[in-house]
Amino acid sequence: MYTVDRTYDHYYADMTGRMQFTSLDPKSGDGSLDILNLKAADTGTYQCKVKKAPGVQSKKIQLTVLVKPARTKCSIQGSQEIGKDVTLKCVSQEGSPLLSYDWRRVSGTQNLPATSVLNKNTGELLLKNASREYSGTYNCVASNRVGTDECSVELNVTPPVNTAGIITGAIIGTLLGLFVLCSVIFCFCKKHREKKYEKEVHHDIREDVPPPKSRSSTARSYIGSNRSSLGSMSPSNMEGYTKTPYSQVPSEDFERAPAQNPAFAPSKYDIAHKIGDITVV
Repeated sequence: MYTVDRTYDHYYADMTGRMQFTSLDPKSGDGSLDILNLKAADTGTYQCKVKKAPGVQSKKIQLTVLVKPARTKCSIQGSQEIGKDVTLKCVSQEGSPLLSYDWRRVSGTQNLPATSVLNKNTGELLLKNASREYSGTYNCVASNRVGTDECSVELNVTPPVNTAGIITGAIIGTLLGLFVLCSVIFCFCKKHREKKYEKEVHHDIREDVPPPKSRSSTARSYIGSNRSSLGSMSPSNMEGYTKTPYSQVPSEDFERAPAQNPAFAPSKYDIAHKIGDITVV
């Protein structure tokens, strides 16, 4: 703004220092404005207002800032196998519309394949039924009214992957993995059973019963407990005693004692007769 022989430019902070009057003396009637270091954000509507007594006049103008393409990137979409359809993509991250894209081949015949389909507005190049001859370097140029930008991509068409071999290898690998897993589980269970058995055997040995008493001490104990009934035995009263079954003796050790000499098995009468000869003190 110019008024009373002074210029003011602090009304728009984002444009401070980038705007100035073209004429050094705007009061002469030239209010043209220069914008330095133009930016895309400067796009908009501008108004020029001239006030001079006795009236005021104004005029509006639309400014569109054009930005040339920049940061253009190329990529490949789809499988790069023989017989497949593959798409080459080209996108510019910056640039004012309307953007236009163009593809060209920079290796080999330098001509696009006969089956290719180009979309200039989206930057996509479709290659149908790709063959090995389609391999090479492709270049994309993005352009608008104020500039251009470009990028390149390498296309390598290869034979189809042997899917049958991959599936077979995956199956074999899975079976081997299951076998190893089962082997580990089997060894673990076997080791666990062995440890459990060792613990049980060790426990049985610690809990073993004491050894049996000797036959002579068992016999004396039995005879001492029954001395009131036996007394001094004579042949006259031995007959009644022999009728008592010897198997009723309560000591288990005493019953099994004769088994130590299987060649000699005395009768019940002989055992009773020998007991009768023992003097109980």
